[in-house]
Amino acid sequence: MNMNLSSLDRRKFLRGAGVALALPWLETFAATARAASKPVQRKRLACFYLPDGVPMPLEKDPSFKDWSWFPHGGRKDFTLTKCMETLKPLRDELTVFSGLSNPAVRRVHGHANADQFITGADTGADGDYHNSISLDQVFAAHAGEHTRHASLVMSTDGGTGSPRGAHTLSYNAQGRPIPAEHKPKRIFDMLFVKSGPDAARRLALSQSALDDLMEDARSLKSSLSKRDQETLAEYLQSVRDTEVKVAKAKRWLNIPLTKVDTDYLKLEVTPEDPRNFLRTMYELIYLAFKTDTTRVATYQLGRENGVGISDYLARAVGFKATHYLSHETKKPDGYKNFGIYCRFINDELGRFASRLKATPEPGGEGNMLDHTALFFGSASSAFHLSRNYPLLLIGGRKLGFKHGQYLKYGQGNEKQQATSGFSTDAGWRGDMNFTELPLSNLYLTMLHKLGVETKSFGGSTETLDEV
Repeated sequence: MNMNLSSLDRRKFLRGAGVALALPWLETFAATARAASKPVQRKRLACFYLPDGVPMPLEKDPSFKDWSWFPHGGRKDFTLTKCMETLKPLRDELTVFSGLSNPAVRRVHGHANADQFITGADTGADGDYHNSISLDQVFAAHAGEHTRHASLVMSTDGGTGSPRGAHTLSYNAQGRPIPAEHKPKRIFDMLFVKSGPDAARRLALSQSALDDLMEDARSLKSSLSKRDQETLAEYLQSVRDTEVKVAKAKRWLNIPLTKVDTDYLKLEVTPEDPRNFLRTMYELIYLAFKTDTTRVATYQLGRENGVGISDYLARAVGFKATHYLSHETKKPDGYKNFGIYCRFINDELGRFASRLKATPEPGGEGNMLDHTALFFGSASSAFHLSRNYPLLLIGGRKLGFKHGQYLKYGQGNEKQQATSGFSTDAGWRGDMNFTELPLSNLYLTMLHKLGVETKSFGGSTETLDEV
């Protein structure tokens, strides 16, 4: 007997499918066994997003020397400012970029642009909204077969947010947002705790529910309008994606989970304790990578425009909230205060990267950072511009990345593009006085070094040889 989509027991479906989501198939354990005598060649990617930009005072501003986010100097002889000085121990493991942005949204206000940060899509300032697959999910489709979880999607606020107000960096092949997890305990349980002895039964329920959905949808199709058919087709694609995940989950059902020490983890921590919250979120990525539970992660530190609990992060360094710091730079010590917050963010990022560097690569050569590309940045720069994104790439030496560099791109950026080409704080609608390179040129470069054979990404077909 067929079920109606409307009458399907939603709770049963979600409860059944919940254990299966994002659980890809390990290609073969036999292959791992055959390769045990050789160093394991794992490649990992983690992407991080900071909302509301970073301090970029004009050159004439007294704060320029100490509190401009971008370094001072040239490609190799650059000096990190006080914003970045906590990353000095990693200087030879990182590259700083200026003069890159996503062309499709350069004239969109910076608060609307987290959505397309790692997709490069033309999401627009208003009206119709369409996104595309994100960088992490392209790599997850390549690497996810070999791990229990294809990718780990996290944010401080959780969920998907709204169009142009995303709470997630990750988008699937159809450009739909992938919900981000934000509770450390739930993330840990997803990674390292089975859903109980009835997991097989719940997977069976999931498969049954999916079968009913598909059958019922086919019977409905003929009675729907063209627009409704398109909507249903999009929905059914998500059902098919879930079917694949259920099938892969079955292959993992009897594979023991990796045991990890939890005594030091603060799994109940919230953003109201921001330093420990960030450290716990980074530590969960570290454990997921170390145990090869996944090789792909995204973490959106906060939502744009001071919305959500992520605005608490600045409390770690004595400020009441985060977003207002970007609007009070003209007040006494304004840039310094904003810079102190960014230094805290860089400190925790550096702490995570150093943890990877201090850990030998499991079954491989070098350390974990050698095999991991950490990409960090924002799609909002000075004056909430969607231009000249502040960007960092850390790690991945064994993947072929070159570091110890400050790379400045675009015509007009020969000196330092701290102000996105403005001599005054003209605002986000001002004319551009230089030409920036597409950020997706960097993404395509990263995909190639991660082993993904693709000719284009996000509209780019060119790579950056110096990276």
